[in-house]
Amino acid sequence: MPRMLDVSQDVRAEIGDDEADRLLVGDDTPGSYDCTSCRTPGDSDQERTSTVLFIGDETAVLAFAHATCIPSQVVKVAEDQLQGAVRSITGSEQKNTEGRMPEQAVLGITSGLVLIEDDVRPALVVEPTGPVARPGTDGSGGDEFLQLLLEQGFHPAPDLNRLPAVLPGWSVLLAVGQLHAVLQPGSGGGNPIAWWQAHQPLQVTDGWRAAVNKSQTVLVFAAPAGTIGQQPREDLLRDALEKAAVNGALVAASMPLAGT
Repeated sequence: MPRMLDVSQDVRAEIGDDEADRLLVGDDTPGSYDCTSCRTPGDSDQERTSTVLFIGDETAVLAFAHATCIPSQVVKVAEDQLQGAVRSITGSEQKNTEGRMPEQAVLGITSGLVLIEDDVRPALVVEPTGPVARPGTDGSGGDEFLQLLLEQGFHPAPDLNRLPAVLPGWSVLLAVGQLHAVLQPGSGGGNPIAWWQAHQPLQVTDGWRAAVNKSQTVLVFAAPAGTIGQQPREDLLRDALEKAAVNGALVAASMPLAGT
């Protein structure tokens, strides 16, 4: 029987009418799936399901999501992120030389307000759940998260009392008062792509939204896994950031606001 599948016109244009029609009649659609948005199980036989096409520079991956989480759409992502998604979706993670499965780190983001130069600034703190290896390696080189960000234009942040420099081409996407993504320049000067994207739009506080509407700029701080943690109060977040800065474990950039 036909499954409860939504295929948007954008997705259809990318995969072609024949493949779209095969999906709609259930030929190429898994009945059960893990939602690419909320990561919980779904069943296209029982509930409305969205097709989501992730496109990198060289790779495309078709995934599925609850229609209540996100609509069917095409999402452009960095090629190295998409390769990680391919390994996650297909279960083809390669073992390292010791025979262990390398862990796939996930970027976590926390919003907060930071007092810098006598003004309250909206900030995002990025911290992965584990060590980040250079794409294409087995992780034996150690955690290269900060080095990778430095190569992308972030700057060391040894002093939390100074505003970080603007990172050209990057921006923070806020829509209807919710945080959706951190965008980076597309390859070859193309449209921006998501460096980080929320599985579900993240709520921000009224104070954070007021601060970002005033400055139209977001300060993005990043630290290695286990450096900052989930701090329950902004004074504790500030203390953790300052400790990371003193230890040389913090990079930062200012990014303009995209959206509203």
